[in-house]
Amino acid sequence: MPHNVSCLMNLTTNSLICQWEPGPDTHLPTNFTLKSFKSRGNCQTQEDSIPDCVPEDGQSHCSIPRKHLQLYQNLGIWVEAKNALGTSMSQKLCLVPMDVVKLEPPTLWALEPSPEVPPLQPGCLRLRWETWKPSLHIEQKCELRHQPQLGEASWDLVGALPSRTLRYELCGLLPSTAYTLQMRCTRWRLPGHWSDWSPSLELITTQRAPIVRLDTWWRQRQLGPRTVDVQLFWKPMPLEKDSGQIQGYLVSWRHSDQTGADPPLCNTTELNCTFQLPSEAQEVVLEAYNTAGTSRPTPVVFLESRENIRPFQLYEITVTPLYQDTKGPSQHIYAYSQEMAPSHGPELHLRHIGKTWAQLEWMPEAPELGKSPLTHYTIFWTNAQDQSFSTVLNASSHSFVLRGLEPASLYHVYLMAASQAWTINSTSLTLMTLALEESELHILLGLLGLLVLFICLCGAAQLCCRPRKNALWPSVPDPAHSSLGSWVPTIMAEDTFQLPSLRDPGMPPITKITVLEEEEKKPGPWESNDSSGTCSLPTLVQAYVLQGDPRVPSTQPQSQSGTSDQVLYVQVLGSPTDPGPGHYLRCDSTQPLLGGLTPSPKSYENLWFQTSPLGTPEPLVPNPEDDCIFGPLLDFPLLQGLQVSGVEGLGGF
Repeated sequence: MPHNVSCLMNLTTNSLICQWEPGPDTHLPTNFTLKSFKSRGNCQTQEDSIPDCVPEDGQSHCSIPRKHLQLYQNLGIWVEAKNALGTSMSQKLCLVPMDVVKLEPPTLWALEPSPEVPPLQPGCLRLRWETWKPSLHIEQKCELRHQPQLGEASWDLVGALPSRTLRYELCGLLPSTAYTLQMRCTRWRLPGHWSDWSPSLELITTQRAPIVRLDTWWRQRQLGPRTVDVQLFWKPMPLEKDSGQIQGYLVSWRHSDQTGADPPLCNTTELNCTFQLPSEAQEVVLEAYNTAGTSRPTPVVFLESRENIRPFQLYEITVTPLYQDTKGPSQHIYAYSQEMAPSHGPELHLRHIGKTWAQLEWMPEAPELGKSPLTHYTIFWTNAQDQSFSTVLNASSHSFVLRGLEPASLYHVYLMAASQAWTINSTSLTLMTLALEESELHILLGLLGLLVLFICLCGAAQLCCRPRKNALWPSVPDPAHSSLGSWVPTIMAEDTFQLPSLRDPGMPPITKITVLEEEEKKPGPWESNDSSGTCSLPTLVQAYVLQGDPRVPSTQPQSQSGTSDQVLYVQVLGSPTDPGPGHYLRCDSTQPLLGGLTPSPKSYENLWFQTSPLGTPEPLVPNPEDDCIFGPLLDFPLLQGLQVSGVEGLGGF
């Protein structure tokens, strides 16, 4: 249900504006309607109805135009709310539109000075205002409020100002202070609402002449027999809280109000002044001034004074504030006319020392009367290479640790104590840091060795990672640039066996020994079970060994008879797992030896050749009868394509 219905007559829009509170939310679509009617009694009877006013969606106010109103006739007003659950109405409000009128605020202006108006007194302001033009025919009363722009001061209210006056002089304010002023108005002697506060007006009150006491002191210097140089100092002491601000100071021979006064000696904003006077002049006048006037003159009399303060003596100094009619509480302090330095500084001691650090300590001197207090310490230390270091400590420090020192090194250290007036050095201290232990040296050497090893490994890795030619194939001699005599095959360790020396004259020359391993399998096309002058092709040839002196020429053909000049072809058969002795088979081949000097193969031919009946060399074709000699050599890859350039290298075969 709507409630708290209120209305204001706005003369600017010339309409009656009513507002209300809709009440708790019903969570249902609700329509509000402002209803009203005209009445001549206490709104008990209805005379003329007024069209309903429907507010916009979500709004809780509505306006009744001026054409439907009688400004001095009662109106009955209420609000009706309707939703799916039913209809509810607020309480009826009975009012006269002019009794709820709200005026617009006036406009404030500063009153400009004029010759007809006397000057303002200190702490006063003059202002004027203009009322809202549509309300000129309405008699009003206004309120003025002011607030100094100092901190968080509160507003002061000046009420019941008649609107017909239109100007006002406000006094009793702080002099030379900025103020903020606002005004509002309402109907006078008739009901109505206060207008809003007007826009702010900022004014500064007039100044007051300074009310201060000037404390002075001076120094004199004789420039000549008739001229004295004077340096005058002063300090202003305000005697009242609202004393006027000081804009400058005047120093003159006599008071400035006197007729025929001489020009001032000084006109300055500083707190000192230097001028020259004749020797017979004994007095000047000091004044503070601003736009409102000058302060009371302060006479300054230059009298000869005798110095009665001795150096290095304790004195009690008392300060008492002086006012115009009284003096305030005094404060005193003890001080020396001049402070002395102590006879010696604190003594420096070594507390602990290590390989790279040293802890120092000292005992500060007890405070003495007449001695300046310490402000800070400075520690200096120098190594054997005359490199100097220093650090500054506060006066409360009693110890310090020197860090970053070299092991087994000599250092000179001293302490300097300082105050505002003097500095003094302590006793010098020489110290030697500890040397590194053997274990630490070993650790350092070990780290150095690891560093060198790491560098070497990096260099080796860099060399290994370089690209090489034919990295995926074994290193094979180039047949076009090699000879059979300069190449020796590599024999595995497990296949090497000892033979008698090739130069032993007691041993018959052995041209070929073939070592075979026996395997249990069916005979192949190259294998035969008979022993008639042919040898079976071995399954696995373990090694080939040729003995004989190729440099001995053979002039007669080899025969099959067993003489010492014959070449023996022997085949050794056996199994590595057979405990019995091996079998030796002799082949009946009469092929010529490889070591013969004639015939000699050409550079493009292999070693496999034989002499034809016509005496021309021709390649030897292997056959099953000679497989024990030539069969395995056909599969020897390193002998194919080799250029034979001489026979001096064949002795090793």
